[in-house]
Amino acid sequence: MYQIDFKHPIAVHFIGIGGISMSGLAEILSDRGFTISGSDAKASPLTERLKKQGITLFYGQRASNITDSIDLVVYTAAIHEDNPELSEARARNLPCLTRAELLGQIMKNYEIPVAISGTHGKTTTTSMVSEILLKNDSDPTLSVGGILDSIAGNIRIGQSPYFVTEACEYTNSFLSFFPKISVILNIDADHLDFFKDLDDIRSSFQRFAALLPKDGALIINGDIENVSYITEGLSCRVITFGLSRACDYHAKDITYDSMAKATYLVCHEGHEQSVTLGVPGKHNVYNSLAAIALADLLKVDRTVTLDALLSFTGTRRRFEHKGEIGGVTIVDDYAHHPTEITATLTTAANCPHHTTWCVFQPHTYTRTKALMDEFAKALSLSDKVVLTDIYPARETDNLGISSRDLQEKIEKLGTECHYFPSFDQVENFLLENCTKGDLLITMGAGDVVKIGEKLLGE
Repeated sequence: MYQIDFKHPIAVHFIGIGGISMSGLAEILSDRGFTISGSDAKASPLTERLKKQGITLFYGQRASNITDSIDLVVYTAAIHEDNPELSEARARNLPCLTRAELLGQIMKNYEIPVAISGTHGKTTTTSMVSEILLKNDSDPTLSVGGILDSIAGNIRIGQSPYFVTEACEYTNSFLSFFPKISVILNIDADHLDFFKDLDDIRSSFQRFAALLPKDGALIINGDIENVSYITEGLSCRVITFGLSRACDYHAKDITYDSMAKATYLVCHEGHEQSVTLGVPGKHNVYNSLAAIALADLLKVDRTVTLDALLSFTGTRRRFEHKGEIGGVTIVDDYAHHPTEITATLTTAANCPHHTTWCVFQPHTYTRTKALMDEFAKALSLSDKVVLTDIYPARETDNLGISSRDLQEKIEKLGTECHYFPSFDQVENFLLENCTKGDLLITMGAGDVVKIGEKLLGE
């Protein structure tokens, strides 16, 4: 694998530079004196931010974008070998790195690189940790998988030893990382277009944990089934969190306010302390326990940690309050897996409302097919469901399934469910049927957020 000499900046081209992680890595290298260029399908707020920093951008991917001045090409998992830019780079024998390989090499430049992993909750937990370190004046470098208002984006470049990033298991990308501290929030069946089954996913997380050095630490959800499979034989320190009293950090006496925000007692080494969160849901109790354990490990004063957790109100697209129209509250959420949907709709049930409407956009054909029954069961927690077409992302429709198949399963469970092929039809239906006091949630990892924004006139 090509190794970057960070003391001697070179010219790097990013294929897919507009991605939430790629754009952040481009900023980090640009800050270190590298000459950066990149391409993406279309302009976005992230590409506009890069453009303002003097980074050369191309819209549309063409072989001609790979010029003689480029020394290294970086690409994402979504880029295939027949991509014209990657093909041209190969033809020129240019060194190429995946996004994960580059991120792993960047981590080596920091004394305390922290990797936050898990099937769900990575962005929220990374954001919680970010808020804690910012409030502590730790001057961290941060790479968040969402937009965090306190850093006005997804990336912050600091000058301290701390580097905090999300670590995604898809395509085993996090196995290219070099963390000193790792967090595993949960392990669930997902990305079944790549992994064979849950056992294959667990094996990937086990190998991720094994990357830690002897003087490192693993902070892991102790409520994960057969957690010892992940932790057994590790030479590093292992710290557990969860609701079980056997966990090093555990929560008890959990209560929720009218907006489903939790207050609980965190118990650690015989001491108890009250925690109140600024974000809703039981799943955020788990996320905050991981953040507290990490902050304690980094010797952050507990008062600072608790203040940060209270003031943290979430990242965009995580139960994000978008506004109200005609007395209908509109919330947007990134949930695109049955476990995440269950967490979001359980949270919604604790919010004051008359009827919950969930407008769900399934994400990828493989995920929808593999978890069809689980999706139907999770979505049935909503009073009424509206489905859009499946968002294909990196896939093509060759599995012979559609949102109508999911609609049938939801209706068989006794939940009212509607399907519309266009966003305009969905919007018209909602305008005619939502009434004052209802809670409308747009949900999914695609562009379903546009529906709520259109209703609000944004």
